[in-house]
Amino acid sequence: MDSDRPGGPSAASSEPDADIRDGDAPPGIGSRLLRLEDARFLRGAGRFVEDITLPGEARAVFLRSPHAHARIRGLSIAEAQARPGVFGVLTGADVAADGLGSVPWEVRPPTDGPADSPPPLGDPSVAAPQQLIADDTVRFCGEIVAMVVGETEAGARDAAERIAVDYEPLPACADSAEAAAPATPALWPQVPGNRAFTIRLGDPDATEAAFAQAAHVERIDLASNRIFGAPIENRCYIGDYEAGGGRMVLHATAGKPHSTRKTLAADIFGVPPEKIAVKVPDVGGGFGIKNVLYPEACLVLWAARRLGRPVKWIGGRSEGLLSDVGCREQASRAEMAFDGDGRILAVRVRSTGNLGAYLAPRGVVSLRNSGYVLANVYATPAVDYEMRACHSNTTPTCNFRGAGEPEGINVVERLVDAAARRLGRDPVGLRRQNLLPPEALPRTGPAGLVEDTGDYEAVLDAALALADRGGFPARRRRSEARGRQRGFGIALHLFKSGFNFTETTRLAVAPDGTVKLSIGAQSGGQGHATVFAQVAGDRLGIDPARLRVIQGDTDRIASGSGTGASRSLTIGGSSALLAADALIETGRAMAAQALEAAPGDVTYARGVFAIAGTDRRIGLAALAGLAAQDGEEFDAAAGYRPEHGTSAAGCHLCEVEVDPETGAVALDRYAIAQDAGRIVNPLVVEGQIHGGVATGVGQALLEHAIYEPGSAQLLTGSFMDYALPRAADLPPFALALHEIPSAHNPLGAKGIGEAGSLGAAPAAINAILDALAPLGVTRLDMPATPHRVWRAIRDARAGAGPEPTEAADD
Repeated sequence: MDSDRPGGPSAASSEPDADIRDGDAPPGIGSRLLRLEDARFLRGAGRFVEDITLPGEARAVFLRSPHAHARIRGLSIAEAQARPGVFGVLTGADVAADGLGSVPWEVRPPTDGPADSPPPLGDPSVAAPQQLIADDTVRFCGEIVAMVVGETEAGARDAAERIAVDYEPLPACADSAEAAAPATPALWPQVPGNRAFTIRLGDPDATEAAFAQAAHVERIDLASNRIFGAPIENRCYIGDYEAGGGRMVLHATAGKPHSTRKTLAADIFGVPPEKIAVKVPDVGGGFGIKNVLYPEACLVLWAARRLGRPVKWIGGRSEGLLSDVGCREQASRAEMAFDGDGRILAVRVRSTGNLGAYLAPRGVVSLRNSGYVLANVYATPAVDYEMRACHSNTTPTCNFRGAGEPEGINVVERLVDAAARRLGRDPVGLRRQNLLPPEALPRTGPAGLVEDTGDYEAVLDAALALADRGGFPARRRRSEARGRQRGFGIALHLFKSGFNFTETTRLAVAPDGTVKLSIGAQSGGQGHATVFAQVAGDRLGIDPARLRVIQGDTDRIASGSGTGASRSLTIGGSSALLAADALIETGRAMAAQALEAAPGDVTYARGVFAIAGTDRRIGLAALAGLAAQDGEEFDAAAGYRPEHGTSAAGCHLCEVEVDPETGAVALDRYAIAQDAGRIVNPLVVEGQIHGGVATGVGQALLEHAIYEPGSAQLLTGSFMDYALPRAADLPPFALALHEIPSAHNPLGAKGIGEAGSLGAAPAAINAILDALAPLGVTRLDMPATPHRVWRAIRDARAGAGPEPTEAADD
């Protein structure tokens, strides 16, 4: 996909280098530059997969299982095949006959051995990978049973309804705690008790020793509710087949084009990667759930090859909620040990995570990441984390905004608040006492996380300055006068962004003065076309509007790691910075030849190479023109792979009002301070943090993917049943950005796209519990819906204890 700039390529000056010589400096790193791509979207000129129509295009419809667990005893497709306009009805038997593979693991599960070494693919101790079409057994409601390809979607859907399937229902279970119970039948024969694997982090012996000498131990049980990613654009794919070269082309809503191509080639079709191309146009949000390879993407490509024509599938909202990966579902029993002065000695957490019916490609990551962040911003000496991953009859679960870190931060911040209440301590003061000082950073934390630079106390103070906590008692009294309960909530977080990835940027200067920036990172709406242009433009000294960002096309970009783990700027931006340096050095050699000087005598500034002490100079565009005369291109490329990821601290403070008669919660005030590393564009950073807060608040107050007990049928299969936050649910955000450059990449940037989601949920829940503490409420799981809040108040008034937590029990 090409980014759009005001006026497009013709916006370059008729004298290409005229605007990059003298005068005001162009907007570079740190400028509040309006997003360059937004004008195109505001005009309705975005180009998404659904906007693409290929000649001869057919439409695909998938028949999905109405049962969460059933054996397929028979499948009759004759009537469906006979319908007019139907090009083909494909089943699991056809998949097997054509030798297609299954959806593979990208990150394999650990063993129970001491080295956490992964078992080989197909190891009998873990579930089999997900089939593209179920063959003999379905394991979640919505799993694909057959595929119909027709001339129109309506015709294909009519045919799909005429497929007769003989199901033998089997016991189904959606809850991971129930799935792990001794009486529950195993979903997979090779996974007894449905317990697939266990992840362990930290030092159990050191943690046990710390608890043995603790003056106070705080214990809580809590659950992280299952939610949906629910991006504004549903998943969509078009498969195409180029018969002449035997090449398949996938147009996809995806976050990792090159990874998708690699997996399709190696694991699904068994062909060389050059036989597959992946093209990603504009993407309407993803938040991680579109980074997964889904069966539908494989199947439209396969159908196009079989039928010799393009095949398109446009997923609907309910179909997406039924088949997209699930997110966040964990249950934990957590303990925190304190000495007599209130210093944290250790954290111990035993959690259960719901994998769903199959292990998703990166289903391990979130469960692991929750343990990495348990020390958070505190000087916690020891951590002991154990995560039991269990299968259930639900869709596979995978990474969503924060990838397990919000779940871990929620555990820690709920523990600290509970301890402060029990010890009679100020929750801010208890946190401040335990913060790591700046001189202790960077460091390797007790769970193995390599932590970046930071000043955690400065972040805390910046948030407090925005929140006017001193005025809280008066606001509480005013709320009480109106019959409302007001509460104050705080959550600190440390967000770890991705590493172990390589990103490459290629810059190419055109004779008209524009610069093409090709990069493998894939935008899902985050503003890549702006920030990458700002990074390269800042180093080159040219206006970002002169750069044209190209992404999302494996034909035009040689390699790329895609987007995920908030690494686009830290890794991709660093590669863009290094590519700009490389372009300057390439240009210096070219300018030396053109100006008949030694390269060491050539200087560069603001798009112009010059010979020091003379009036001889030549600009980027002129050099590109000289290269074009020789049939060459003025370009340079650079790759970057960091040794460590970045970590960025944030603090969320919020106030809520609760109506004790109805349980309704109103979020009244919200303040955030966030270390964002070196900030390329404050407007983009602010937007990402605002969106992250909405994600966290949504989970805390509204969102819940609910499955019916016993049948494992999805009960929240539309936006009539599944609540997302609206603008009216959120107050204005007060935000302070704290800029502490990272020590882990040359740009100094820190991952920020997911950071806002980490502190929001625990801050909101802590505020609600603070509001309800005078009423005797001590526990509340997410989401804090009016009914749940009202019930907690009712039970507290009646003297009943909190509802038991079952998910972390043995």
